[in-house]
Amino acid sequence: MFEIIVAKDRNGVIGKDGDMPWGRSLPADLQHFKKLTVGKTVIMGHNTARSIIQSLGKLLPDRNNIILSRQKDLHFSYPNSDTMTFDEVLQMKLKEPAFVIGGEQIYQLFAPHVTKAYITEIDYDFDGDTYFPNLPGDWKQVSSTTHKKDEKNKYDCTFYEYEKRSV
Repeated sequence: MFEIIVAKDRNGVIGKDGDMPWGRSLPADLQHFKKLTVGKTVIMGHNTARSIIQSLGKLLPDRNNIILSRQKDLHFSYPNSDTMTFDEVLQMKLKEPAFVIGGEQIYQLFAPHVTKAYITEIDYDFDGDTYFPNLPGDWKQVSSTTHKKDEKNKYDCTFYEYEKRSV
């Protein structure tokens, strides 16, 4: 039971030089992310974990942070965090869905295992070096909500929710 949550631009850009190209200029998206993930398990790659630590000084608070790595000796000494391999995560007995939060390689790994996707599309074309992959399978849009730019949010964005259709 895995769900993806991602913010991307119109061309699928999700990162540039280890950070989001739009930086912290979309607090509406950060609030959306927080609302969905607080109290839940989030799964990320070690580069995403390092980016979060660089930005916040710690991993995401009020969440169970799982850092995916092939390196058995890689550990992050932060509360509510664990380092696991992809196979270990797939075998976890989850009581509720876990959120896959990036980066690009982690999204690619989990794409076949995801049943729901929360995608924020930012109405802008950013320069980037990291992209959100196309999700395999047949998906239906469940909802969409547009947030227009304002004094706090530099860009228009739309929050989409998708569910994978049963085969």
